[in-house]
Amino acid sequence: MKKQQFKIDATQSIIDWEGRKITGSHNGTISIKQGALTVNDGQITGGTFIIDTTTIKVLDVTDPATNAQFAGHLASDDFFSIEQYPEATFEITAVNNNRIEGHLTIKGITHAVSFEANVGVAGDVLTASGHLVIDRTKYGIKFRSGNFFNNLGDTLIYNDFDLHINLTARAAA
Repeated sequence: MKKQQFKIDATQSIIDWEGRKITGSHNGTISIKQGALTVNDGQITGGTFIIDTTTIKVLDVTDPATNAQFAGHLASDDFFSIEQYPEATFEITAVNNNRIEGHLTIKGITHAVSFEANVGVAGDVLTASGHLVIDRTKYGIKFRSGNFFNNLGDTLIYNDFDLHINLTARAAA
């Protein structure tokens, strides 16, 4: 069995996010700060990565002032509280075929999550991608959630948001 360590290349890795509300959706990116993956015989068996919440960007709002206001709101205590929690983390706890299980920590709150991943290893480069659906209210993000507030009408924001993770990692020397 060949065991390798791969260091995540933060410049080549990104998370695309999408959140939905009654009247539409918004999307953007958030950067991965660092991380490492353990691979046995070409299969991921463990690892962790750190998400830099201070890098959250909104891509679908083109007006600069509105974009800055929206990004600031996502950074606020209504959403990700980035001054207090500048990082989120994901730690792999188990892998079953292409199903990754792990602990996702956002705002200091940890929950088990799982998702299907596509993983490829070519020489000393590993690529991996996966899609998670996260219930934001489990992480204390309750702003305009129908679970906590009444009569929101068309200002309601759905609890679930999507994370599309795309990682590139290089074999450690």
